[in-house]
Amino acid sequence: MIYWKIFLAFFIPGIVGYGGGPASIPLVENEVVDRYHWMSVSDFSEMLAMANALPGPIATKMAGYIGYQQGGILGSVIGVFATVAPSLLLMIVLLSILNKFKDSPRVKKMTALIRPTIAVLLGIMAFSFFHTSYQDTGIWQTIFLIAASFLLLEKWKVHPAFVIMGALAYGAVFLG
Repeated sequence: MIYWKIFLAFFIPGIVGYGGGPASIPLVENEVVDRYHWMSVSDFSEMLAMANALPGPIATKMAGYIGYQQGGILGSVIGVFATVAPSLLLMIVLLSILNKFKDSPRVKKMTALIRPTIAVLLGIMAFSFFHTSYQDTGIWQTIFLIAASFLLLEKWKVHPAFVIMGALAYGAVFLG
């Protein structure tokens, strides 16, 4: 029965909490503190502060912690699944609808308009990363890492994960 309660405690805020983690925090608090009495308001605020200090989405961290506290590892898994299930189900439904109408002229036009927008956003992000890298490490280090990454990825077809690990190691040894 506890696993069903854990599921409902995070599934309902996932459905109702439009806007992601910050919008669902009061809803999760209502379920955890007021409805199921798993935590006090003080405990919830401490857990929220801890979750905010860690990287990643806040809702899944809260679900994992509270689920583990109430139901162990399985409770943690159920809590995290319940948090992402509404988005997962909605994506499956929307993608099936999109797939059904993929040959429609309107869908093709929409896709054609979205692709350049995504390319521009990625370009802006890449420029921002370059600018930050240049400011923090200097132009020669940045040029070296860009050239080495390009050669490793394009000429020698090294897997991107290894290139990233190599760049991290280079930064730790030479720039750290």
